[in-house]
Amino acid sequence: MRLSTVSRPRDEVFVKALLKAALLLAAFACLAGAQAQQTRPEARVDPAEPQPPQAAARGLLERLLPGRAKQFALEIIPRDPAGDVFEIESREGRVVLRGNNGVALASALNWYLKYYCHCQVSWCGSQLRLPSPLPSVSEKVRLVTPFRYRYCFNYCAFSYSLAWWDWPQWERMIDWMALHGINLPLAVTGQEAVWRNLGRDLGLSDARMKEFLVGPGFLPFGWMGCIDGWGGPLPDSWIDRHAELERKILARERALGMTPVLQGFTGHAPAALTNRFPEARLQRLPQWCNFPATWFVDPQDPLFVKLGGMFVAEQTRLFGSDHLYAADTFIEMPPPSRDTNFLVAMGKSVYEGMRVADPDAVWVLQGWLFVNAPQFWQPPQARALLGAAPDDRLLALDLYCENTPVWSKTEAFYGKPWVWCVIQNFGGTVSLHGGLPQMAEDLSKALTSPQRGRLSGLGLIFEGRDYNPVVQDFVTDMTWRRAVPNLDDWGREFVHRRYGEFRPATEEAWRILRQTAYAQAGRSDTLLCARPSSAPASDGRPYKPALLFEAAEKLLVDAPALGKLDTYQFDLVNVTREALAAAAPRLQGPVADAIGAKDAAALGRAGKDLLELIGDLDDLLATREEFLLGRWLGDAKRWAANESERRLYEFNARNLITLWGPRDSVLHEYATRQWSGMFNGFYGPRWKRFLEAQCAALETKQPFDAAAFDASLRGWEEGWCHQTETYPTAPRGNAITIARRLLAKYQRLAETQDGSKRGR
Repeated sequence: MRLSTVSRPRDEVFVKALLKAALLLAAFACLAGAQAQQTRPEARVDPAEPQPPQAAARGLLERLLPGRAKQFALEIIPRDPAGDVFEIESREGRVVLRGNNGVALASALNWYLKYYCHCQVSWCGSQLRLPSPLPSVSEKVRLVTPFRYRYCFNYCAFSYSLAWWDWPQWERMIDWMALHGINLPLAVTGQEAVWRNLGRDLGLSDARMKEFLVGPGFLPFGWMGCIDGWGGPLPDSWIDRHAELERKILARERALGMTPVLQGFTGHAPAALTNRFPEARLQRLPQWCNFPATWFVDPQDPLFVKLGGMFVAEQTRLFGSDHLYAADTFIEMPPPSRDTNFLVAMGKSVYEGMRVADPDAVWVLQGWLFVNAPQFWQPPQARALLGAAPDDRLLALDLYCENTPVWSKTEAFYGKPWVWCVIQNFGGTVSLHGGLPQMAEDLSKALTSPQRGRLSGLGLIFEGRDYNPVVQDFVTDMTWRRAVPNLDDWGREFVHRRYGEFRPATEEAWRILRQTAYAQAGRSDTLLCARPSSAPASDGRPYKPALLFEAAEKLLVDAPALGKLDTYQFDLVNVTREALAAAAPRLQGPVADAIGAKDAAALGRAGKDLLELIGDLDDLLATREEFLLGRWLGDAKRWAANESERRLYEFNARNLITLWGPRDSVLHEYATRQWSGMFNGFYGPRWKRFLEAQCAALETKQPFDAAAFDASLRGWEEGWCHQTETYPTAPRGNAITIARRLLAKYQRLAETQDGSKRGR
């Protein structure tokens, strides 16, 4: 769709429009002031005195190592002219950690834990068996990061993983970020309060704003302009409590020396504005994934900058500002015009909407649009958008460098500072993968290329919580390095700190994993979590599943020595899960063969085997809290203030990881979860319905009505999203015992029909 009402502006016309917008903003603020005082809660950015960085780092240390914290001294030193800096040395029996802020101090601690104590802090199990006494640092360590920015979080993560987090979970995440050198976190929790207040200032009722704001499980897709209203209405209690949560998050991040990135106005606006400002030019965007089209303010209309300034001003009133604002107009929807004048106007309006409220504003732009729609964003269009803001006022995030780096296709973002990032995880799915060779190759190229332009940082920009700690550790370890190390050497060090010691069998397991799962970018899925089908299936992996069985068996060799370690148990469960999931086509094949042969008895036997694998996977995953559906649903429900909210939040939590929208959504299974509870509660029953329907057709000698079954299945899926049955919230079972049993039981799936090992 093209903007039929848009004319091509000249610079002087655009400047006049901006001046007019500023005057309108001032006038409107005066008119709305009285109403705002009556309807808006008092802002409380951070009523307490700012916490000194040394005190913030000390709090982290005491949370992480409560029994050993007194053995560390913390000291603040000046920032190095080249960047953030930390030092480590021993003095009078204590380990002295120095840094120019809280993140640098925490990074010093983590470096010492990793490279002197052979410990590891990760999202997927931690290993903190510190030696006693603490190892001495014989020669002072001083490291200066070559990266000004170390970024964390994709917008989508605030749905796929962070949607239901409370303060204790955020506190642990902020600690993890500080330990791993993160200083530029996306911090967009609670912005619904900004929108609610802005709607009131604009004269829109709360009821109309609830039609605009999406449900709590889908908020980022509302922020990015993809959808309106889905999963709502969003309760006021959610808005109020998450505004408070955001203040806590920001206070801690700022105390540690982080620079949180808040939200900027993208042009996406409530449909009710078409009535409130009938003279303004608002357009409907192209549909995103078949959801109803959303509304967008024409960037050449003065209303755009006016709303942008009002948004940033209200956000600053509620949460303060660190002058960085994320705004991703048309993140997965092509703009309505390829005209470069329009794209320049759009970019200028986004930036000016920030600048009129904050003269020091910096626009943080995700580079995903260049990956998602390269046919649209040709060099003239990309240059037009990126050139709309001054070079030092736009920071570009190159999201997908492990697969599709943009910096080498855009002359390093045409002179803008940019951040090298990896996505790694899509949808919060469970998958054993990570393109370490691709990451190492492109990062090394970026660090050494004369065409790297203004490379200024690196980042983790996962769409959801990832289940591959080796990837998280590799990327963040580069924060304090100026060259990419040899992957095999680095990988052996990783295994050492993952388990605290070298053991030959475990090292061999990880050598196999580095050559298989961790040599490929992009997630691996399993047919068990897809809608059932009798079509021939393959695992889709570029390596043979037998190698995963071999890696899991190698890990089991060291169970007597490592079995009590949190990290070991997680890895054993995760590798065994991947091996069984990858081997599922060996059991689906007989199902397809029986259906093709019209053999009901054979189908019954093959179907029983497939359902048994699904149940066994549920038992295995039940041993780890990271893989519990009950935790996800319980976290959602605890935010509820009443029964109506509890049902709404549980629906959001269930729908996001299954249908992702209405029953005919094209996004179904995008955020699929290999979790205990999902296998026995959703995937297993779904396969059982399919097998029973196919058996019934064979027994009655009637053709299988695929269309009718599909419609029935979608109805069942939709019904499941509204159910309220409970699932365990605590782990149960012995991970080692169950993994050993299942690897022995399904060993045949890793063998060829003649009994020889596959993959050799």
